[in-house]
Amino acid sequence: MCKPGLHAGCAGLACTSCAWVDVRFAFFGTPYVARDTLAILDAHGFRPAVVVTAPDTPRGRGLILTPSETRVWADEHGIPVLTPEQIDASVIESIRTYGCAYAIVVAYGKILPQALLDAFPRGALNVHYSLLPKYRGASPVESALLNGDTETGVSIQKMVYALDAGDILASEKTLIGASETTIDLRARLIQIGGELLVRMLPEYLAGALAPMPQDPAQVTRAGKMKKEDGYITLGQDDEMNWRKYRAYAQWPRVSFEAERNGDRFRVTIVTAHFANGKFLPDIVKPAGKNEMSYADFVRSGVKIL
Repeated sequence: MCKPGLHAGCAGLACTSCAWVDVRFAFFGTPYVARDTLAILDAHGFRPAVVVTAPDTPRGRGLILTPSETRVWADEHGIPVLTPEQIDASVIESIRTYGCAYAIVVAYGKILPQALLDAFPRGALNVHYSLLPKYRGASPVESALLNGDTETGVSIQKMVYALDAGDILASEKTLIGASETTIDLRARLIQIGGELLVRMLPEYLAGALAPMPQDPAQVTRAGKMKKEDGYITLGQDDEMNWRKYRAYAQWPRVSFEAERNGDRFRVTIVTAHFANGKFLPDIVKPAGKNEMSYADFVRSGVKIL
């Protein structure tokens, strides 16, 4: 049934795009990236029959069991939620009971086994925040900034049982701002990806999209980040320090080592800028201390290592 007014150009009962809104699908996702994408889909009439997300995890100083951002959103909107520890035959059977024709996967955090992919007659679609086959893996946004790229984008791939190796169904490029951090860029890519999904789903479900295989010769990887990736030495390779600051702005953030009275400690750079080829901290936070200006920190008699 058509739902007039869902999108620009909606023509009531004659609208072919709206004809696909009621095709049942499952949504797999965990952090805010998935939640925000799900909200965009829902705003355009694409509401999943079931949401699959990670189990509640201990968070905060009290290690209180906390649901994922996606689960909170789904619960608030009355959507059934599954939170399996692992995807085994019983979980796949539970998902099958919802009669979903396809799945959408955004930052779920687990590898989907082939048996699950086979459970969806129209396949599983994954939103990936790079122009595949560039930056397959866990940190495509960070990798683009770390490598000094001037453009990136979003790819929607039809999933196969191999890391980010599926055929491309749709993609969209965007320029990277000279001072954009991963926080800024990811927020834009979430919006681009959600809107791209909304536009391409009717065509995909109608069989009107031609999948494009990825070129194996162009594959690059974007592995998981480690806390020490953010360790820098001030005054050395200012350009790379600036890239790291932008790339690791969300986690693990960049930090340098300092010493006071023989005691060494790390100092997190909260804000910084880049001018005349120099990486310049503005606000810093020494371990166990409050935030302060970098100028005040230097005047406090510390030795920067």
